[in-house]
Amino acid sequence: MTTILGQDGQPRCGWSGAAPEFPDYHETEWGFPVDDDQRLFEKVCLESFQSGLSWRTILVKRENFRAAFDGFDFNKVAHYNEQDVERLLQNAGIVRHRGKIEAVINNAKRAQELVLEAGSLAAFFWRFEPQTENLADPQTVSITDESIALSKALKKRGWKFVGPTTAYAFMQAMGLVNDHEHDCVVRTKVAEARKRFVCP
Repeated sequence: MTTILGQDGQPRCGWSGAAPEFPDYHETEWGFPVDDDQRLFEKVCLESFQSGLSWRTILVKRENFRAAFDGFDFNKVAHYNEQDVERLLQNAGIVRHRGKIEAVINNAKRAQELVLEAGSLAAFFWRFEPQTENLADPQTVSITDESIALSKALKKRGWKFVGPTTAYAFMQAMGLVNDHEHDCVVRTKVAEARKRFVCP
């Protein structure tokens, strides 16, 4: 089953009914285009934390992550030190994985460098928007040529925990692709938002 019926009788992506936290996220966030650098950085970090876990695990802890990492302001996170790492490892409200925590701090520094290079994170990330629409079943796609290219570009610049699957999940969530099911009612809303969106 790829779609389910919402309370309004309209079809939605099947995954949106898998957890109580998902409907609102699916309806208002997932797939809508984002050009805010802080939100983009947050999503890269949260996707890296998700590696090996479920998105629900991360989503229910998202506010805790935001509080722990200064709202994912990469200009602040870039100055974190070993004391901050130890502080975060004691925070039961987030995923306490040293490698992933250290990756966020590293990636904050790399984000600062990327802003100097490209003008903004948004200007860089949106270079990887696919030029043609993916017509495959969104549920079966986890890696694309563009996500491989984005992953390689980030790794080349020293980013960590940004493999092609993580990169594609980021692209789906931040609206670089519209991977709502083809008959999902939100797909049309996302398509309209993408038409209005001005690439940075």
